[in-house]
Amino acid sequence: MLEGIFSGLSTAVMPINLLMVAVGCFAGTFIGMLPGLGPITAIALMIPITYGFDPSTGLILMAGVYYGAIFGGSTSSILINAPGVAGTVATAFDGYPMAQKGQAGKALAIAAYSSFSGGTIAAIFLLVAAPVLASVSLSFQSGDYFALMVLGLTAVSAFAGKGQVLKAITMTLFGIMLSTIGTDPAAGVARFTFGNMDLIDGISFLLLAMSTFALSEALLSILRPTKDTRTDEERALKNLGSMKLSKEEVKTMIPVIGRSSVLGFFTGVLPGAGATIASFLAYGMERNIASAKEKLQFGKGSIRGLAAPETANNAACSGSFVPLLTLGIPGSGTTAVMMGALISYGVQPGPRLFVEQPEVFWSVIISMYIGNIVLLVLNLPLIPYISRLLALPQQLLVPFVLFFSLIGVYLVTFNAFDIHMMVIAAAIAIGLRLLNYPMAPMLLGFILGSMMEENLRRALMISDGSLAFLWERPITLVILLLSALFLSAPLVGNLRQWVKNRKAVPNDGEF
Repeated sequence: MLEGIFSGLSTAVMPINLLMVAVGCFAGTFIGMLPGLGPITAIALMIPITYGFDPSTGLILMAGVYYGAIFGGSTSSILINAPGVAGTVATAFDGYPMAQKGQAGKALAIAAYSSFSGGTIAAIFLLVAAPVLASVSLSFQSGDYFALMVLGLTAVSAFAGKGQVLKAITMTLFGIMLSTIGTDPAAGVARFTFGNMDLIDGISFLLLAMSTFALSEALLSILRPTKDTRTDEERALKNLGSMKLSKEEVKTMIPVIGRSSVLGFFTGVLPGAGATIASFLAYGMERNIASAKEKLQFGKGSIRGLAAPETANNAACSGSFVPLLTLGIPGSGTTAVMMGALISYGVQPGPRLFVEQPEVFWSVIISMYIGNIVLLVLNLPLIPYISRLLALPQQLLVPFVLFFSLIGVYLVTFNAFDIHMMVIAAAIAIGLRLLNYPMAPMLLGFILGSMMEENLRRALMISDGSLAFLWERPITLVILLLSALFLSAPLVGNLRQWVKNRKAVPNDGEF
């Protein structure tokens, strides 16, 4: 192992590989900032460029593009509330409100430090425990994955305001319903398409995310008529704030980064889980363990609410390389594209890679740590210039958001039907937001719904239609019990508060 690490280190620090890390991080960050272009698109664009490279160099470049794009996606989430990548949706929940308060510089700095810390801690985990974790990820079965999806959905309580848990659950169910539109993955027949061929492939995540967040936010800003509110907002946006963090803020972030790094990495290790589930789980965990006073800050610019998903999604990116490199199983859609590129190089990912080509295996792991340093060095000096985007007058910023939202979705499919769907979805989202229904649970349900259905069907087929798989394996049962605990905790808290208020108010018939 030590021999392999030294071999990987000598490969990773070669001038060409260091250059590729820097180029990958820069290109990924730039592409990730553009709403609609995520890490999969970024890596797909890089594959033709890497064909003449050594396999180690090509994979190092694509790895740099991968976590650079995740970091860039958080920038658009924070500045214009446009999470073009599923893994950065949770970043927008507190990052965008913080930017609206005139703290865009601080929000981007927190994202940079959290991303660096999460990626670094995960790279160390990967260096030490990759071979062992490969056997752990193999032990997960379909029933365990189904339970894990249910656990992810119980994070819904983290996105609900006070007294809005039922609204959040309703929106989650709505998201799960939307995820069933399209072709049935088992039977291969169209469902809920109403005969429309444009819905055969279902509704894309990008369309739903851009319409419910970016597009609806831009349209709502036009609908807000109060002149005073707009003046205050413009004044806040021009006061971009300092990038410096106080000692209290750093103390707040450190334990959050530690917890979210561990959670994000181990979630990323599981094939099919990835950065999206990791970011939602980390946000939900921080929201659920926060004190009553701190909970009120979530969704309004909480440091914990921003640091947790940013740390977890970068840690999960590193974790997703465990199944790819050690088992030959892509841990996410992005690593599936990377696996195809590796095979085209003549490299077969899997258990033999660790033995036959250790320089490829270890150089990629070590380059992740170097890449995180490059990301920090590249992006921290650029934050003051990037955050100037918010200083644009509303008359320019709103058309800018509208343009990138619509074009970002159109360029993926080149289908005008998606534009029509975006407008309809944005109109529905505006109505729901005016009624104080949270949008995040709907996206959470939509993202996890299809994966949950797929694993549930597979588990039922393996158990001959019996639900015994829910309690036969201890790990499945433990995860489901944790889900029930997380879901019941806010309901029990609300009931306790109601009983307390009932005792405090005189029984005069007016309660």
